[in-house]
Amino acid sequence: MKPRLFTPGPTTVPEETLLELARPVTYHRAAEAKAILAEVSEDLKYVFQTAQPVFTLTCSGTGGMEAAVSNTLAAGEKAILCTAGRWGERWRGILKAFAANIVPVEVPYGKAVTPEMLAKALADNPDTKVVFTTLSETSTGVGHDLEAFGKVVAKTDALLAVDGISGVGAMECRMDAWGLDVVVTGSQKALMMPPGLAFVSASEKAWKKIDATPVRSFYLDIRRYKKSLAESDTPFTPGNTLIKAQRVSLKRIRAEGIENLWARHNRIAAACRAGVEALGLKVYAERPNSALTVIAVPQGVDGTATLKALEKKYGYKLADGQDTLKGHIWRLSHMGYTDSFDVLGALSALELVLLESGFKLEAGAGVAAFQKAYATGK
Repeated sequence: MKPRLFTPGPTTVPEETLLELARPVTYHRAAEAKAILAEVSEDLKYVFQTAQPVFTLTCSGTGGMEAAVSNTLAAGEKAILCTAGRWGERWRGILKAFAANIVPVEVPYGKAVTPEMLAKALADNPDTKVVFTTLSETSTGVGHDLEAFGKVVAKTDALLAVDGISGVGAMECRMDAWGLDVVVTGSQKALMMPPGLAFVSASEKAWKKIDATPVRSFYLDIRRYKKSLAESDTPFTPGNTLIKAQRVSLKRIRAEGIENLWARHNRIAAACRAGVEALGLKVYAERPNSALTVIAVPQGVDGTATLKALEKKYGYKLADGQDTLKGHIWRLSHMGYTDSFDVLGALSALELVLLESGFKLEAGAGVAAFQKAYATGK
């Protein structure tokens, strides 16, 4: 079977980007490498919608999250943590490792933290230094209202730090206009690259706190990256072959236009949800995002076995749930280098597997609903 990747990371990479990865390795301190890093940094500012520098770290997205914590919090300082799934819990693990005083704002899986919940937590904890949240919670498919979060946090002295790893590039996210103080993303999601790079940007408000915070990391000290980027360089050996390839995918984003990119993801996501519901299935997330669709496994269906059959028979690789959600949800990504026909094919394959397993549905109902919703843009 032709493999078809629909996991929420890593995602499919465009052919021209893969070809760039096949080119010979070059010296990372050469003038050409510095020029490429400068170009990538400017294009990342466009994707982040910020005037602030965006730093390239050679690590996974989790490394970027750790940089956000280690650079903004001293030991014992208070942090509000908005948790709606496993990636909010990833923030928790990092915060514990750096001895933060954590104030949890937590909702059940499938739910979203509301701006009102955050406002109450801030009112009850006026000494909060940083609020940590997630744009796209890929474990549940929830998307948070970061524009509203930004308005709430802007009224305080606290910073707003965002895990945008699967959201940036797939969902509307305006760092400067929304008052997001630290934003982190990774290369392997909507930025259409293999894993290996993380990107971090900080607001002027955040830099005041960063400069006042004791150094707590050597490799992830973004003060070093800021100093090096002024000369279009990095403080440590970068993944320069990945950076060169990232330039290619960023040019694709530039050519499409960031707002067109957001609109495309929104349209595909809405059509996918319509298709899912037409099959008699339920979308798991209460406030779904546009990076992926998470489907609740219906009663009587073996969720994990269905995904194995989907891959073996038709080549479609969707993601299972994680931890307590394993076997209970299916995660269908439509971020990055994915178009409507890709997702339509995945939905059609899921229909076939369910029909073959004896699940009662009207053949073609999901496909028809997807097409209708996509055609009307509703």
